[in-house]
Amino acid sequence: MKVIYYLALCSALLFSCSRERGKNAESDTPLRSVNVPRFNGDSAFYFVGQQVKLGPRVPNSAAHRKAGDYFINQFQKYGAKVNVQEFEATTFDNQRLKLRNIIAVFNPSKQKRILLAAHWDTRPFADKDSIQRNAPFDGANDGASGVGVLLEMARQLGKTPASAGVDIVLFDGEDWGEKDGMATVPPANGLLGWWCLGSQYWAKNKSNYTAYYGILLDMVGAKGSRFFREGTSLEYAPKIVDKVWNTAERLGYSSYFVKQNEGSITDDHRYVNEIAKIPMIDIVHFQPGVGYFGDYHHSRKDNLNIISKETLGVVGDVLMNVVYYEE
Repeated sequence: MKVIYYLALCSALLFSCSRERGKNAESDTPLRSVNVPRFNGDSAFYFVGQQVKLGPRVPNSAAHRKAGDYFINQFQKYGAKVNVQEFEATTFDNQRLKLRNIIAVFNPSKQKRILLAAHWDTRPFADKDSIQRNAPFDGANDGASGVGVLLEMARQLGKTPASAGVDIVLFDGEDWGEKDGMATVPPANGLLGWWCLGSQYWAKNKSNYTAYYGILLDMVGAKGSRFFREGTSLEYAPKIVDKVWNTAERLGYSSYFVKQNEGSITDDHRYVNEIAKIPMIDIVHFQPGVGYFGDYHHSRKDNLNIISKETLGVVGDVLMNVVYYEE
């Protein structure tokens, strides 16, 4: 899915960056009293299951079209203003895709905005599968889990608005990156890479939109998941990393959100940071001994059987607390 760049990241280099948004010191004052709605892990699991029922959400497929329509309808049901960013993109293997970034806006009158994101498409081939490397797969964790958390987040925002404005973006075309050794030509048409087509397009065409910071969810639902502090997130938004991991610690989730730094990956947050200039972090599963994404990554093992309501609930609870404590 993404190429991993293992960087030796020292704290002195990270904190010398000139980017200020997302880096201001956390307040030493006690937390004010905030009514944070309860995140429902069962509901998030239901939303993951609804996506899996549609089949692999491969761009240009009927399942992909139905999934996009489902997301739009759900966001509208929860009272969001929904914008759909339609575009076309060519893949490394010369496929022309019809894609949609789906944007749900909550509390649009608020100047301070928080950006939450995940990708909703499914990779067209299980190229890490031990048997059927060209087979489609469910993408229960790789895509559907992050979307499931954000749909439940939207349901709560529709009932109990946060103090800040919240924008949820579902990026399309994230997962049709090249197979090993198959990209014979460099990215064309202004692309910076074959992965993350939707976030690249959104970042270049976001008009005057900006956000205080962003949080990307990628592969956040598997049983036994652990979330380490990812390198690109630390490079561009270390204080937001601190905010999220400290919130998890306060809530008793330190076994999930591990305060250990790991290497950088290419994911949607890279282009939001580098093109859109919005500091965004990535909450993504890291499996010690395997690396990012887990041993089920891009294989037929990525199905509903590996998804945990508890893991979804933990990620959602942390996200809710981070967002609702913003003023």
